[in-house]
Amino acid sequence: MEEQATTGEGAGHARYTYRLRLSNTARRSLLREWGRCRWVWNACVAASKAAHKAREKCGPARLCRMLTGWRSTRRWLRRGASMPQQQTVRDFAKSRAKALKDIKARLPVHRRASMPRFKKRDRADPSLNYTRNGFRLKDGRLHLAGGIVVRVVWSRDLPADPSSVRVFRDALGHWYASFVVPAAVEPLPETGRVVGVDWGVREVATTTSDDHDLPHPQHGRKAAAKLARYQRMMARRRSPKGKAQSRGYRKAVRLAAKLHRKVARQRQDTGRKWAKRVAADHDRIAVEDFKPRFLARSTMARKAADAAISATKAALVEMGRKHARDVRLVHPAHTTMDCAECGARTKHALPLSERTYACTACGAVSPRDKNSARVMLVRAGWTPDGVEGLSPSGPPARAAA
Repeated sequence: MEEQATTGEGAGHARYTYRLRLSNTARRSLLREWGRCRWVWNACVAASKAAHKAREKCGPARLCRMLTGWRSTRRWLRRGASMPQQQTVRDFAKSRAKALKDIKARLPVHRRASMPRFKKRDRADPSLNYTRNGFRLKDGRLHLAGGIVVRVVWSRDLPADPSSVRVFRDALGHWYASFVVPAAVEPLPETGRVVGVDWGVREVATTTSDDHDLPHPQHGRKAAAKLARYQRMMARRRSPKGKAQSRGYRKAVRLAAKLHRKVARQRQDTGRKWAKRVAADHDRIAVEDFKPRFLARSTMARKAADAAISATKAALVEMGRKHARDVRLVHPAHTTMDCAECGARTKHALPLSERTYACTACGAVSPRDKNSARVMLVRAGWTPDGVEGLSPSGPPARAAA
């Protein structure tokens, strides 16, 4: 029995995910539906590649017309509901458009969204999307287009009527239904306090309040030994290429996937609890708009991934929106070089080994990350005590969506 609420469907919306209990009939029906949608996705990939070679456009409108033609000439494709197939075409077009946008923007390869690829039957996990007209909730059950009925494990009620649902299966073979609903706002009493947040690797979050710093939980490091044992089991039991994998290999894969899921949920739980505490104790929050993707190519890649900075930042922004707090995203440029007391900037970037910031202009000395957290408040226009009237330096802060 599992439930979680996350953002991800645009401003003002949230996802509520519930576990599904499937009968054998419903499971077979969902897998058949997924087989049709997977074929549609692969057909879109082939059509996109052919259009690229012919220097032709392949937009969503053309793909929708092609789907109509595919359904008219293939009886087995018409047996499935049209809505998940249409959503598959829209998802493909959206993924392709994002990749092309990144290419035109000349982003580095490691920052680009990858072009859509073929989905293999034995590697791609099923995922079906339905909009409002493709599903309904009746007597606690989820009725999907095509006559598929599944039982939902309602750990708590939905806050509002959902506008769409995504039915998917994870790496462990568990099925879930993820509903998109309007995000509820639950204002908390005002506290009159402000806080600045700076992200890091040694400590996930350093704030202007010593009571709200988030130390590195090291969930992945604690599970590393057990994960290595499962990976050695997989290596020993792997069958040669072209032969079916043994039951022992599939068991080792399942154990590794289960451990990965546990660590991910530990990181998520730690980030949410911390974000809830920060949002409850402060009215205004200045957050460094940090993009940690570049850390994946550095020597700190493993520790940075274990810190889950992006997920923690998203949780903080969501908690601020949910509880009607003013959250400002501050551009991270030169935040480690500026002095929070006088606004002076060092001539050279500080090496990572130097953990104390000493200003040569005003003589202020403070821990490096604490100074950066105070700079967040300055740039957001909420100057900390002792620097009233100081003009913020660097790019202006923007309100969180």
